[in-house]
Amino acid sequence: MNFDELFGHLGQHTVDGLAKGSIYALVALGYTLVYGVLKLINFAHSEVFMVGTFAVLGVWNLFGATDAPPLGTLILLLIAGLAAAMLASGATAVAVERVAYRRLRQMNAPPLIFLITAIGLSLVLSEAFGLWQGRLVVGMPTLIERDVWLTIGNTEIANTQVITVVAALLMMAGLDQFINRTRYGRGVRAVAQNPDAAALMGVNKDRVIMLIFLLGGLLAGAAALLWAIRYGNTRFNVGFILGLKAFTAAVLGGIGNLRGALLGGLLLGVVEVYAATLTSSNWEDVAAFVVLVVVLLFRPTGLLGESLGRARA
Repeated sequence: MNFDELFGHLGQHTVDGLAKGSIYALVALGYTLVYGVLKLINFAHSEVFMVGTFAVLGVWNLFGATDAPPLGTLILLLIAGLAAAMLASGATAVAVERVAYRRLRQMNAPPLIFLITAIGLSLVLSEAFGLWQGRLVVGMPTLIERDVWLTIGNTEIANTQVITVVAALLMMAGLDQFINRTRYGRGVRAVAQNPDAAALMGVNKDRVIMLIFLLGGLLAGAAALLWAIRYGNTRFNVGFILGLKAFTAAVLGGIGNLRGALLGGLLLGVVEVYAATLTSSNWEDVAAFVVLVVVLLFRPTGLLGESLGRARA
């Protein structure tokens, strides 16, 4: 146990963890939105994220992106990558709902059927991209070179870390306002609280469900761009482990709770970095799930434990 390294550079490890956890949080929002309304764990959401990473790669290749481009080109590539990733992931998420889940809902299929379908669809999407794009890691251009923007004591805060955390917080805030302040958000909360009563009040349940899949997909696409900036690679199963961790983050914060997903993602990222520093990087995945089990032993509904339907009266 390397406690000297952990406590000697606690600020640096915390910043690293927050940046890492921000991506988990954005993907976790997709899990928590769907669960909050349908009580369904959409394991195919990890592949929605994967599709977004390949969309970023495709657009950057189309524009002939290179390492560290000029500022104007950089902005253009980031906007194009974000638009492509959100469009691809959003369309994939909606397609997943229409093709795989809507028919099952109409048939009143039991929850186990939904779960098996989600897992099967996740494998199908992953393997389809494995056949199409190959099974090896595919590199991306490093558009933003790591540069230290701020130094506090022995803690260095890099530009990519600031971009990742700020972008995640802004998108989380936007989603929170959308759910709590808009007519569409009221529809989402109404269906989450009582689908039958919402239908009697004129809320179109199918449209609400499509909306939450679309929102989750758009956020997964944004997370895909941040992943491309931070890690600079992708592969056919890039969403597998990340999806498990994002789901863990959603459960840790309180699945069905938007702010819980953010909190869970950030905490999970910090815990992983702390664990890797204390032991080795091989143990960071283990530590994340151990923390989840410990938290759920004492608080089964997660840290915040509030459902989407009760987010705001």
